[in-house]
Amino acid sequence: MVERTVSGSAIKVVSKKTLCFFFAMTTLLFMLSWLFVLRSTGSDATSNSSLFSSSNDAYSDPVQQKNAEVETSFGNRAILGDSIQAAAATTTTTHDVAPQQLQQHVPEEQDVKCKPCMLRVFMYDLPPEFHFGLLDWKPQENANGVWPDIKAVSPHYPGGLNLQHSIEYWLTMDLLASELPEAEAPSKARSVMRVRNSSDADVIFVPFFSSLCYNRFSKTGPHEKRSRNKVLQEKLVNYVTAQEEWKRSGGKDHVILAHHPNSMLDARTKLWPGTFILSDFGRYPPNVANVEKDVIAPYKHVVGSYDNDQSSFGSRPILLYFQGAIYRKDGGHVRHELYYLLKSEKDVHFSFGSVQKGGVKKATEGMRSSKFCLNIAGDTPSSNRLFDAIASHCVPVIISDEIELPYEDVLDYSEFCIFVRTRDALKKRYLINFMRSIGEEEWTRMWNRLKEVESFFEFQFPSKEGDAVQMIWQAVKRKVPFMKLKTNRSRRFFRSLQGSEHRSVPAAAKYK
Repeated sequence: MVERTVSGSAIKVVSKKTLCFFFAMTTLLFMLSWLFVLRSTGSDATSNSSLFSSSNDAYSDPVQQKNAEVETSFGNRAILGDSIQAAAATTTTTHDVAPQQLQQHVPEEQDVKCKPCMLRVFMYDLPPEFHFGLLDWKPQENANGVWPDIKAVSPHYPGGLNLQHSIEYWLTMDLLASELPEAEAPSKARSVMRVRNSSDADVIFVPFFSSLCYNRFSKTGPHEKRSRNKVLQEKLVNYVTAQEEWKRSGGKDHVILAHHPNSMLDARTKLWPGTFILSDFGRYPPNVANVEKDVIAPYKHVVGSYDNDQSSFGSRPILLYFQGAIYRKDGGHVRHELYYLLKSEKDVHFSFGSVQKGGVKKATEGMRSSKFCLNIAGDTPSSNRLFDAIASHCVPVIISDEIELPYEDVLDYSEFCIFVRTRDALKKRYLINFMRSIGEEEWTRMWNRLKEVESFFEFQFPSKEGDAVQMIWQAVKRKVPFMKLKTNRSRRFFRSLQGSEHRSVPAAAKYK
């Protein structure tokens, strides 16, 4: 009996030792396995992170890649900021970016499918009275054509100040040319293609020559109750809002030309969901036009391009040049205040001028003889003077706090322009001392950059690679994702609204 008890106790002791040993070994193996898993996961994560980074680099915008590689060439010493802060600021440049690099990047594997990857545009066949009819063009007898045959003689656009806001003409001509067979096309460079099915289009183009209509027909005739400009705007709104394309998107994918600040004064508040192509936002409330949805396009410069410019810092004797209307409304009050501050400076030309009596010729000669050209806010924040200065390779000095600039999402203006806050410019001797502090090396750098970017502001037919026409189309294309976002969001409750009788154009309420 005793032996059995002792034997049973021994077995229990052995069993407990065996269990403890087994538990310890199991725990150790579990911990080693877990450490191995963690190490393996960390290695994979690092590898995947590296792969993801490489993938992102491969699909990133070439402009951003270039900017990452290029250091700032120089800091703009008065770029809309306090002079002390501006001196410490760094600026990303696009100094060596070629025109084609300013286009949206397409991944390499997609290039085969969409080469050339162009903006697809559906254009309304509006009657000629809205476009080329305003240039006194008429279809040939017994012809029902809406558009001129651009392979023959194209309608001529009037010169003078009308040219400033002629973008509607150049864009429409470029769209018409996009339909020509490649062998007959006047230019091989294309950024846009016209499509006949609106379902295939990225945007819907409204070909109303609104600026020309304002310039020519805004006054009421002796036998008219309303001007032709007002009548055509009303007819345009009725036509466009009745189209299925407008109803389908609420107008959010429509592109509407209103480059002259006074054009489309009546229609703009009814067609506001569309994307406007404007010169600035000076006469628009933010709920009708804003930088988020609209496109700022350059003026067509009035002075001639400065070909074979061999000038230098020393060969341009005038330090600062301004010629134009001195007494303006609204933000333009700064012009006459600057006139009294600068008129006595011996190396400054600041005088009244107009296009009449050889004014364009005088301005051309003056800008080409000047190191810097003043671009001061007038009745609106922008003016054609900026683009005349660029064409003359006269470094622009921009004094306009509310100005919006063309293609500024891809082009760094601080490389070839000087920005000065209005409050600083109006301080006694601030501006003249600041301009005299800029030396030959810095000016020459900006002058060279002006010659590199001037093609971005050239309007011509046929259009060329990287000119103003193609740059505007590319700016429109960059708005397409936003248009689609707004259109898709507006359809969330479409089914619940189908029974509603209210189908009119929405008022320009607070923009969202």
